[in-house]
Amino acid sequence: MNAFVQYALFLLLVTALVKPAGSYLTRVFDGGRTWLDPLLRPVERLIYRLLRTDSSNEMSWRSYTVAFIVFTGVGTLFLYGILRQQMFLPGGPGADALTTPMTPDLALNTAASFSTTTTWQAYSGESTMKYWTQLIGLAAQNFLAGAAGLAIGIAVIRGFARKFSTTLGNFWFDLVRSILWVLLPLCIVGSLLLIWQGVPMTFAAYAKVTTLQGDVQIIARGPVAALEFIKNLGTNGGGFFNANGAHPFEGPTPLANLLSMLAIAVLPASLTYTFGQMVGRPKAGWTLYAIMVFLFSVGLVVCDLGERHGNPRLTQIGVIGGNMEGKEVRFGIPQTVLTAITTSNGATGSTNAAHDSFMPLSLSVLLCNMMLGEIVFGGLGTGLYSILMVALVGLFIAGLMTGRTPEYLGKKIGPREMILLALFSLVTPLAVLLPTALAVVTPGGLDGLTTNGGPHGFTEILYAYTSCCANNGQAMAGLSANSVFYNLTTIPVMLLGRFALAIPALVLAGRFALQGRRSEHAGTVPSDSLLFAVVAVSAAILIVLLSFLPALALGPVIEHFRL
Repeated sequence: MNAFVQYALFLLLVTALVKPAGSYLTRVFDGGRTWLDPLLRPVERLIYRLLRTDSSNEMSWRSYTVAFIVFTGVGTLFLYGILRQQMFLPGGPGADALTTPMTPDLALNTAASFSTTTTWQAYSGESTMKYWTQLIGLAAQNFLAGAAGLAIGIAVIRGFARKFSTTLGNFWFDLVRSILWVLLPLCIVGSLLLIWQGVPMTFAAYAKVTTLQGDVQIIARGPVAALEFIKNLGTNGGGFFNANGAHPFEGPTPLANLLSMLAIAVLPASLTYTFGQMVGRPKAGWTLYAIMVFLFSVGLVVCDLGERHGNPRLTQIGVIGGNMEGKEVRFGIPQTVLTAITTSNGATGSTNAAHDSFMPLSLSVLLCNMMLGEIVFGGLGTGLYSILMVALVGLFIAGLMTGRTPEYLGKKIGPREMILLALFSLVTPLAVLLPTALAVVTPGGLDGLTTNGGPHGFTEILYAYTSCCANNGQAMAGLSANSVFYNLTTIPVMLLGRFALAIPALVLAGRFALQGRRSEHAGTVPSDSLLFAVVAVSAAILIVLLSFLPALALGPVIEHFRL
């Protein structure tokens, strides 16, 4: 019962923050007044002068998309250059501590990973990265890539809100406002709170200590707090340490863990309220949020049951207390489950436990969360347009069943719109299943299974590509992924998960912005009704089952029954 009280309190906290945070986001991106304006508007004008852009010049969906792609491409190349030249950066751990070489394939993989908010880490941070690589490379991309995703989400909202318009806003305006008004101030406050909780913030070299046995041990440390909050707020998730949030320097206390989970969930959740405000249908926004909470709660219950019951083979020999393998005692099962569900839904690869030690039933939940495509909270901006796209698929199916042309918020979903929705729905299964099939039949892919084979090994491979496509980045950790094969094959999956989902959403938003707004009639499914929620949830589940059920059956499902 204590676990479900914690889960309920977390959801109540998120729900209480949805309206104030959503209202603030609405003012920021509508150009309204905020209390930060006197400080930030001069900085904003200076940035526009440096970029040589006029933020009042709005862009079509084509121009917005090009700006998004070019911005991400430049960021990827910049980060790749830093990673390849990090040996020349001052300070931080010495060469004796950096034992993992930054090879060209690993550098390219890491650059693509952080610029797409995936933050898939095929390396251990403390044995690979120097302090300034983490700060000016990885942390900077956490801000920039997260802000770019939020900008895309706002542009999609404008597509639903506008009538007879050829534009979706200005990418540079949305990007700068995302950084200055949203991410930066929240990160300053959040980082200070984490320092208060014990997260280190230092540029001193790694500490060498002598143990009681007389051995010399190196204790990794660094400017952890500067990266820790933005990795969660920007829905990135890449850890300073290999153990991520399970490391006592990243997640020292249950309160620090709670702050990290709120950083992941609140902004994406609050975008539903922003959506309702900007389209003039507040109840429609709350309906989207209710769908998210329902799916989140189902995942919590099933994952909690899986971990609380534990391995039946161990129970038979008298081991009780649930599955504590791979978990931190300071978090226990409840906060571990809450973190796993939050991060697998939120496009944030943060972990505070070894997911490779989770029960098969729990792993099925985490996989399905990512296969749903970020529709439960999700990433900054990406979560909102993902749930909208899935809901529109459901409305189209419902329209076919009733013989009526589907609509949403007065926007007609015609054949061309449905083509975009179909492309959106096909990206994830194609991007995940094809490389998974390649990995299980080639030596390069099978070489990564150094600890597990059989269904569990298959699950590790499926989990890796699913995580990359969801731009999530968390891994089961039993797969040795730092190889040329995985470093190269995960790159296109991450790029597809970022661009092949965002671009159809932007195109669809552009088409909706051109339309007027039709009034609701007897054949319209109300956007704030229980029927709409049922249609959206059913469509999400149907897409996952049709696309991934055979793969799930070969991995966690068969492993569950073999127990």
